[in-house]
Amino acid sequence: MKILLIEDDKNLSATIAEQLQKEGYILDCCYDGETALSYALNPEYGYDIVLLDRMLPIIDGLAVLKAMRQKQIYTPVLIITGLGELDDKIDGLDCGADDYLVKPFHIKELFARIRALTRRPADIVNKEVLNAFDLTLSTERRRLTCKGKSVMLTQKEVDLMAVFMENPDNTRSRSQLLWKVWGGSTEVEYGNVDNYIHFLRKRLRELGCKTSIKTIYGAGYRLEAAP
Repeated sequence: MKILLIEDDKNLSATIAEQLQKEGYILDCCYDGETALSYALNPEYGYDIVLLDRMLPIIDGLAVLKAMRQKQIYTPVLIITGLGELDDKIDGLDCGADDYLVKPFHIKELFARIRALTRRPADIVNKEVLNAFDLTLSTERRRLTCKGKSVMLTQKEVDLMAVFMENPDNTRSRSQLLWKVWGGSTEVEYGNVDNYIHFLRKRLRELGCKTSIKTIYGAGYRLEAAP
């Protein structure tokens, strides 16, 4: 697996790189946003995941992330940063990040996040386009559309939305969602499911559609359309 590590703290970068290389990962390292763009925007490098520091010299991390998504480069991106407030996390995820890890962190948690982001359970729907109620989901383009208006989703948001849209009348428990989207990983908590439900609800509100994700108390979540 090939990783692009973008971190301006060279000592931290060297420590992370050493640990990842011990696990067999192949790494390229960048220390500023300008250099990072030349690596991240070149599809020939074929990265499996990008580890991105948010606060970088010259060009900040969120600008690098936005440039990737505008170029339709959908490589999973894990933001690693000292900015740990909820609004900071939401900003990063809204810009197209797939996960967010706050410094300081244990290297074992970083490994777990990498495994979770690069593992795609076999039973996730493989259809390129899914339709439910007034929604259309393009799984390849990672676009959710309602009445001509669309938003781009992160890969985990796509995976989660696909579970709802493949059987829109079914109620899904958090355990089922955890299994289908994260492969039943013991490294991922139920709180991750709830967080991504929150993000998807925000996307649906942005689209102004009638479809919503309803909480079925004691049972889980279900996709519903307003009458």
